Amino acid sequence: MTTSATRSTPRAGSFLVWVLALVVVAVFAVLSAPSSSSAAGRIAHLETLVKCPSCEDLSVAQSTSSSSLAVRHEIAQLVARGDSDSQILTTIEDAYGPSILLSPSTAGWGVLLWLVPSAVFVGLVATVVVLRRRR
Repeated sequence: MTTSATRSTPRAGSFLVWVLALVVVAVFAVLSAPSSSSAAGRIAHLETLVKCPSCEDLSVAQSTSSSSLAVRHEIAQLVARGDSDSQILTTIEDAYGPSILLSPSTAGWGVLLWLVPSAVFVGLVATVVVLRRRR
């Protein structure tokens, strides 16, 4: 006769393998992020974060419109001036409004756009774990 401790060991081991795999993937994603330390790299990266003011769902890097070129020029000037990436994005957002950024803000109500999907994912994982344990 097997005890419940020996039956739960494979499940606990399987869970730990999945958690370890997720940690490895997260570390790999962070380490493989492109480095944008040079001025040209920083400008290119910032251009991918800002939406074209006159286009539909295009970044400034993808668009060739005159408004997009003006924003690119402004980003280049701010990088040359020595502003940090967050200062540049704040300056652009102040000039054009919060909808100019392609990713939602991490302050105020924008934080919900980051937390809700994470909470849903954690809830789904917890539901799967509970349902498997009941079987």
